[in-house]
Amino acid sequence: MKTVSFKSLLLVAITTFIYACSGGTAQETSSESTQKEVPSNTIQLAIEKPQLTFGFIKLTDMAPLAIAKELGYFEEEGLFVSIEAQANWKNVLDRVIDGQLDGSHMLAGQPIAAQAGFGRQGNLQTPFSMDLNGNGITVSNEVWSKMKPNVPLTEDGLPKHPITADALVPVIDEYKNSNKPFKMGMVFPVSTHNYEIRYWLAAAGINPGFYTADNTQGQIDADVLLSVTPPPQMPNTLEAGTIYGYCVGEPWNQQAVFKGIGVPVTTNYDIWKNNPEKVFVMTKQFINENPNTAIAVTKALIRAGKWLDNPANRAKAVGILSKPDYVGADSTVIANSMTGTFEFEKGDKRSMEDFNVFFKYNATYPFYSDAIWFLTQMRRWGQIPETKQNSWYHETAKKVYRPDVWRKAADLLVKEGYLDQSDIPATDGYKPATSDFIDGNTYDGKDPIGYINSFSIGNKDQ
Repeated sequence: MKTVSFKSLLLVAITTFIYACSGGTAQETSSESTQKEVPSNTIQLAIEKPQLTFGFIKLTDMAPLAIAKELGYFEEEGLFVSIEAQANWKNVLDRVIDGQLDGSHMLAGQPIAAQAGFGRQGNLQTPFSMDLNGNGITVSNEVWSKMKPNVPLTEDGLPKHPITADALVPVIDEYKNSNKPFKMGMVFPVSTHNYEIRYWLAAAGINPGFYTADNTQGQIDADVLLSVTPPPQMPNTLEAGTIYGYCVGEPWNQQAVFKGIGVPVTTNYDIWKNNPEKVFVMTKQFINENPNTAIAVTKALIRAGKWLDNPANRAKAVGILSKPDYVGADSTVIANSMTGTFEFEKGDKRSMEDFNVFFKYNATYPFYSDAIWFLTQMRRWGQIPETKQNSWYHETAKKVYRPDVWRKAADLLVKEGYLDQSDIPATDGYKPATSDFIDGNTYDGKDPIGYINSFSIGNKDQ
């Protein structure tokens, strides 16, 4: 009993401190912390592996992991979870495949590419999509000063959004005429950021380059040279002049504004409205050997996502994420995007309620059509070097995305009272066709080859 009492007091002290940092009160936090005993409505699964280690990269979209741990959702499922920051996305991928991590926050494209045969191969699966949106494209102050005259203005004299890459075309031409390659950064070859910045550029007729067996940098015929930079290093790399812009998740776009070294010109919400971003990944072997554990992890993460999408909880989430063990950035910088706003130029802060979505719009559900979109971009830019049949795209998506695990977790949460039945989508795994892209092009996940062939810049298939 003494041990339990000490742990409870320690948990109260820690959560009181965190909540106080974000404007909460000790009384409110103490009341919440005393409820950390397993609720009577919790359906206890026979957990095969209770001690777990998960990885993450220091980005705000790792929030469901931090919240599930800090609010005790993992513990309520009988899980004792350690969360460890990783150096870069390659390290994340390798450590999950090698079994050094039981699971991780991961780029959505990583488990898909591992199955499709691009880069390191492995049987990785995701039962949980971590978020929608959350990225931005930032350029240096010098580049923005050259872009800005090409951007239409609102009646208030502010740049009109969304800003397309058309405004960047004359800037790239100027650099090219001076024999100066135009360099931009993204976080990983199969990251959403790589495909989003390529999409944004190509929509304005700018060729972001192709991958081949001999050019794994993806710079064949490129008007813009894209290279990999780990997310936390993006602002410093921009400031050093090594790159002139980048696509990254938060808080590293807002950090450029905070430091006065760059200007975000668009967000991925404007490139593809409510696009999927990160996923939580485990190996196929882990899920097969520990099915109840996988369901329990998914339950805790779904609950965390729902908690995060309550606007009243965002300030507390900012306090948690700003801790050195998680994102570790200044809470003011994190709050810029996590609390319903986004700052472009200094002082140009705009309402952006859905910049970070963790639960709304069925954000946590692993849709096959999301996986297929990533596969189409891999084919478009040459990471998948040869033509594939339509059926291959669907089969590959179903090897990676596990809505069956998500559904089992969600059904239990409905029985426990944490979800409503309306929170579970009635779906065959495919979202309806959408044209919510910056170029107005229509994506239908059931017709991947038709989608690939619809672009003026990109590989074409028969």
